[in-house]
Amino acid sequence: MSSDSVVYAVEPDLSADEFIDVLHRSGLAERRPVADRLRVEAMLRNADLTISARVDGVLVGVARSVTDFVYCCYLSDLAVDQAFQGRGIGKELMRRTRAAVGEGTMCLLLSAPKAVTFYEQAEMERHERAFLFTEKP
Repeated sequence: MSSDSVVYAVEPDLSADEFIDVLHRSGLAERRPVADRLRVEAMLRNADLTISARVDGVLVGVARSVTDFVYCCYLSDLAVDQAFQGRGIGKELMRRTRAAVGEGTMCLLLSAPKAVTFYEQAEMERHERAFLFTEKP
């Protein structure tokens, strides 16, 4: 990639192949169903907001959210290619997500264990009263 200029866009039709690729390059693939392409396609199709970050047309970051745009937003996936981490792309994707869902809309996410430090450094508020519904065997 010859340029370091990042182009951000709301991209509702992001392809599953590009999404899976950036999940692998970000390290987030280990926590997502990337082997199930139909499921990934459904994840993208059913998202309310997908914001991309591209360099020279190549997807280097993505923020995928489920939201009602007035009360709550769950930022389900925040992935940045490891080669581009530390350049503010993740923070900008979060900022653009926040701007797109509107003032007064609560935004929340669940951090991957390896990303906790990133969110702390981004000065996100940790919430101790969150609960997770999981499938029981």
